[in-house]
Amino acid sequence: MTLSYSITLSSFTHIEANLYKILDKLTNSGFTAIEMFGEPEKLNVNEISEIINSYGIAVTGITGMWGSLGKDSRKRKLLTSDCSLLKHCEQYIMKCIRMCDLLKGNELNVCLFADNRLTNLDGNHRLISPDRKEQVLRRSVPILKKLSTFASDYGIRLLLEPLNRYSTPYCTTASDAIKVTNMVDDDNFRIMLDTFHMNIEEDSLEYAISDSKHLLSHMHFADNNRKMPGYGHIDFHSIMRILAAIGYEDYISFEPIVEDKGFEPILSKSLAFIKATDNIVRKESVSKKRSLYRN
Repeated sequence: MTLSYSITLSSFTHIEANLYKILDKLTNSGFTAIEMFGEPEKLNVNEISEIINSYGIAVTGITGMWGSLGKDSRKRKLLTSDCSLLKHCEQYIMKCIRMCDLLKGNELNVCLFADNRLTNLDGNHRLISPDRKEQVLRRSVPILKKLSTFASDYGIRLLLEPLNRYSTPYCTTASDAIKVTNMVDDDNFRIMLDTFHMNIEEDSLEYAISDSKHLLSHMHFADNNRKMPGYGHIDFHSIMRILAAIGYEDYISFEPIVEDKGFEPILSKSLAFIKATDNIVRKESVSKKRSLYRN
């Protein structure tokens, strides 16, 4: 089974406003699928859909804009006792789900940001105790159940993405995401993992992926410095090996921070690097099976 690859459109909009130019560069770099960014009130979805369709490029889903700057994004908090804040976030997610449906995507990631009353931590971002984490994370279960059901009606899968402690202190590891997903207990609610965040929080990226295998439905790839894979120190060979071992067959989406308009060579090289690594891993697996058979 050959893996499929996409890339997040939000990685490029701050350096290039013209969608045609972005898609030209992405398709020239070898990408055939994208993740659209979740700002439904700021976009003409029908126009964007026509442009994307003209390139024959697929939309895997919507990347929720959770930590972005701006008045609206600061209200997108699912961990809160403020009913108006929670309602605002609920409506945002529902709009993203409808947008995803219009673009023929099939998934949306959610992240568990908390309001200021829950994030009064020291400057060193110390980890919160497991008991305190679970106590706070349980608050999100009713709304996540409701939103997962809503998303299911549109054929959209809701994915919980753990972030690192510098973004949010509560859902930071695969273990946290697994606990929440099990509490939600809905087949339409699953997990997305991101190598950039994992590199900060996980004791072992490989164990985190393996532990999530029955719930894992999407991967975000970026190196430790948030550049494209191969431009930092994360061992993507080990990551591709464990993804193959658990039988992962969903999308891998690249989510880099890009600062240069001439990004095509970097994207092409990184995509080729990951594809080549996947081929090596698969050959290793076949060779190992043949060796076991001979013995």
